[in-house]
Amino acid sequence: MNAPPRTVSLAFTGASGIAYGVRLLECLLGAGVRVHLLYSQVAHVVAKQELDLVLPARPTEAARYFSERFAASAGQLNVFGKEDWYAPVASGSNPADAMVICPCSMGTLAAVAAGLADNLIERAADVMLKEGRSLVLVPRETPLSQIHLENMLRLARAGAVILPANPGFYHRPAGIAAVIDFIVARVLDQLRVPHQLLPRWGRNGHDGHDSRDTE
Repeated sequence: MNAPPRTVSLAFTGASGIAYGVRLLECLLGAGVRVHLLYSQVAHVVAKQELDLVLPARPTEAARYFSERFAASAGQLNVFGKEDWYAPVASGSNPADAMVICPCSMGTLAAVAAGLADNLIERAADVMLKEGRSLVLVPRETPLSQIHLENMLRLARAGAVILPANPGFYHRPAGIAAVIDFIVARVLDQLRVPHQLLPRWGRNGHDGHDSRDTE
């Protein structure tokens, strides 16, 4: 994918780290990208526990809530239920340009690695792989078992990008928001969506560091 995507499917699942997904949604909408949003039942629990965020149960209410919160333009954000098999993301005849599962639970990762499609999130990811579109998975789990690692390797070989939520600290984050932005910036880079979340590494990019510096 050489040009920035016009449409991105974004899924929240039940892994810890839903703040990454919400911030990514904000950045995608701010960049003018059209977003198809999906989230699992367990994502409701995680959102309430970690952010005190009550995700609307009905897709229309969720679309209205996030559109107002992030000042999306009319029709820019569409939200689909987990069993909405008529959603465009369910078919290879009308796929998004890219998909991100952020955060991605190990259960969802395993299902996608096995080619399952028991809900709309899994089906949308399966469509990305079979159509050769960009699929980015952001797992947040530690430690990783051999099964987790083998599933990640299987997906990487199938063309997916495995982007663990492992933030760096060389940019000296001043708080949690900066830590979140580190991961979101990496996802946006994979999608080729322009952003100004972090300075670039190197003499003219990263504050206080020269690209010639060595340890």
